[in-house]
Amino acid sequence: MSERVDVHTHALHSKIAEKVLRQLAEHYRITPKFPGTWDDLQQRMKDCGIDKCFVHTAATRPDQVIAANNWAISLKQHSMAVPFGTMHIDYTDMEGELARLWDSGIRGIKLHPDFQKFWLDDPKLLPLFGAMEGRFTLMVHVGDRVPPKDNPSCPFKVAAIKRKFPKLQMIAAHFGGFHHWEHVIEAYRGLGIYMDTSSSLFMIPQEQLEQIFNFFPRHLFLFGSDYPIWDPASERDELQRRLRLSDSELEEIMTAGSRLDLNA
Repeated sequence: MSERVDVHTHALHSKIAEKVLRQLAEHYRITPKFPGTWDDLQQRMKDCGIDKCFVHTAATRPDQVIAANNWAISLKQHSMAVPFGTMHIDYTDMEGELARLWDSGIRGIKLHPDFQKFWLDDPKLLPLFGAMEGRFTLMVHVGDRVPPKDNPSCPFKVAAIKRKFPKLQMIAAHFGGFHHWEHVIEAYRGLGIYMDTSSSLFMIPQEQLEQIFNFFPRHLFLFGSDYPIWDPASERDELQRRLRLSDSELEEIMTAGSRLDLNA
């Protein structure tokens, strides 16, 4: 039986939790609902019957990369956690750090260009994507309130990476692009880019939600809650309600993350 997976969560080290939650609230104008600790995340996963969660972090400066990745590696001790590492565009030893993460059992990297303050189409990232291709999965935050061409991340920038590195397994967060949903079909058609359901249901218009969901193969949609901003159980229930999913259709999305090859 496939495991239920939440592919988009955050568990914050106690030293930075308060600061990060405050930054999230200021940037997205959304107050996180929960404290963002591993203990709280783990309990909420158990309460709603989720077996595994992908846990993400982000280094906003190059000197934070090692510490952030040490935290990710420490989460490997928990059987429920599938931690992703982070990277920064100005970190000087990307290949060395990828090797350290790989040897530690980490198989994914999360980038949040808007939060980390670099552009996803910056050529300096190409060596990173090349080193990741065929080995690591890339989870990337996509979209914001400004138009795609004026934003550090957007569906078209994600699509360009996939075309250049076709064997790089990619997950585009927020139904492919927060506030960029009108561009998702045009940008991603035929590319096999995964999309998670996180931080979208409170905002995405019904027509765009249905257009995206009905256009792409069902296996490309992965359940994500974006804990601690949202409650996993509530997000699951809202997903089923908004898309009028049967229990079996919902289960297909809830378990889709388990079919990604992220085992160490």
